[in-house]
Amino acid sequence: MQTNNRILAIDFARGLSVVLMILVHTMLVYGDAATRNESVLGQVVHILGQGAPMFLVSMGISFVFSRKQSFRGSLKRGGIILLAGYTMNILKFIVPTLFFGGLPVPFVEAYGMTYGDPSNMVFFLLLGDILQLAGLTLILMAFIVRFSKSKYVPLVLALLIVMVSSELRGYRPGIVGLDYICDLLWGATYQVYFPMFPWSAFILIGLFFGMWFREKGSDQAFLFKSMLVVGLGLLTVGVLMCLYDFTYHFGDYYHLGPGGSLGLMGLNLVALWAVNLLTTHVKTNRAFKFLYYCSRNVTSLYITQWVLINWGMSVFGFWGHQGVVVLSLMLLFLLLSLSLVYLKNNYRTLLMSQKNPESLSK
Repeated sequence: MQTNNRILAIDFARGLSVVLMILVHTMLVYGDAATRNESVLGQVVHILGQGAPMFLVSMGISFVFSRKQSFRGSLKRGGIILLAGYTMNILKFIVPTLFFGGLPVPFVEAYGMTYGDPSNMVFFLLLGDILQLAGLTLILMAFIVRFSKSKYVPLVLALLIVMVSSELRGYRPGIVGLDYICDLLWGATYQVYFPMFPWSAFILIGLFFGMWFREKGSDQAFLFKSMLVVGLGLLTVGVLMCLYDFTYHFGDYYHLGPGGSLGLMGLNLVALWAVNLLTTHVKTNRAFKFLYYCSRNVTSLYITQWVLINWGMSVFGFWGHQGVVVLSLMLLFLLLSLSLVYLKNNYRTLLMSQKNPESLSK
């Protein structure tokens, strides 16, 4: 976003989301069953794990102010993020298999596969994560903005996606290649964690608020007040639907039904309103600056942390640790991820300083 149009609450939320993801992913990979499901730490991390939708809503809002919002620029950006997603899969799964002695047996079996089966690598290469969702939805938003200036188009499309997701879930025509595309759209298995139905709706609702914000002359007070009102409404409807039939509406976090999607969408809109209160009334400090830095490097951090966590299984194993060790690993992977991203961003400056130490003092 342009400097004069930045919304600090969105930067804060996006930065916080990626930090929380690192903690959640560490727990999911290294915590044993008791730690993940029964401990206080596991419950706290489970709650923190609901922060991914806040990242998606923030992405939709940010799209409106992106310098690459042109049709061609958005298509290119979507394609780059898709490529980054599959490159991340190569680094996460193929590299450990070829150079680190293979993925842990329990990890492979957790996906219901037989260890040593060559087809496993195809499965992992095509694994759908949040980057595939982001890339495909960016391409979708490019077409939305190209052919309509109405803010209600992404809103109606988001609600439609939410309402039909459960009915479409798992449909495959039985045609190689097309089946995989259907999995990316509305898959029911864990080869795709974030299918577009319903998860793209979270990005589209953010696009709706971003367009509304711009329409109102970039009035941040109006933006977050609207988020609060709409968020409370969606949260109420979603909770009522889940109370009526929890299994259908919220049986599986990664493959939500209508009630779960609406409730989680509303909860994260309310959370963004609360974040805005924080960034408005609390003076910017080091913690805030840290989260803004994470926001600026969100894609690099996301890829780096997943690669490090997966590579770490060759050292620390899979699903085998409890409280203090898991906490230590969370801190380790957070620091390693930040350090590598910092080095990536500043390696030229560091190289110059080694060749000419006096250059840093000028």
